[in-house]
Amino acid sequence: MSHQAKYATAAGLLVLLSGCANMADSGSNVTASDPKKATRTGFLSDYAKMEKAPGGDGALCWRQPGLDLKAYNQVMISRMVVTLKDEQTKGVDPADLKALTDYFYKSLVTALKPQMEIVDKPGAGVVVLRIALTDLVPTSVGRSAMGTLIPYGFVAEAGSGVAAGGPAGSTPYLGQTGVEIQFLDGASEAILAECIDTQIGRKYAADVESGASGATSTWISGYMNSFQSWSYARNAFDKWSKQIAKRFAELRGISPQAK
Repeated sequence: MSHQAKYATAAGLLVLLSGCANMADSGSNVTASDPKKATRTGFLSDYAKMEKAPGGDGALCWRQPGLDLKAYNQVMISRMVVTLKDEQTKGVDPADLKALTDYFYKSLVTALKPQMEIVDKPGAGVVVLRIALTDLVPTSVGRSAMGTLIPYGFVAEAGSGVAAGGPAGSTPYLGQTGVEIQFLDGASEAILAECIDTQIGRKYAADVESGASGATSTWISGYMNSFQSWSYARNAFDKWSKQIAKRFAELRGISPQAK
């Protein structure tokens, strides 16, 4: 088959999958935590205390003993810091990074606003979120496309993540997104908690426990994201936002949807 025919076939497959992807979920399984890649940049105060967080998909956290989150009903999200992996991010458009931080901010607001007021100044009753996006790496779209065009590429790539010691379904050219988050008391600036995590894009992510329909939905979302440079980052942001909101609600003893 000629290169033109191969690309035409791939294009047809993309059109087909685009229609299916509209029926898929938001792709919470399209990224997976890789604790081995969690960064320790010095942005946070104490990495030695980090332990796997409940419901955090591999995220590592610590919090002050006796922390009473019921005393807080407002959230302030500080301006985010971004670092890149230099060897893999040459030519990254600064406008893309601004769009990514804006997206993460809006994702956090969407997740937290139902239960807590979003404010722009610190003070009593305010939890301040300081966030650093670390070792941000976009998907290598060209390599992802070529991997798809190679006969039996799906089968060959499906186990590559595990073989390399990474999450199942990940491949060497998919993006990764690290985060370091510090939660502060808005009045005293005392550190309440800290977390780190790195999410890796998965092109062929099949959650066997979710059954065939869940696996299919995840595969479709992962496949489509592998052709967009920063889609995996946005998926990671949405995942973290929901995890933070859920954990806040648990510690405050309310529903995540409650005001």
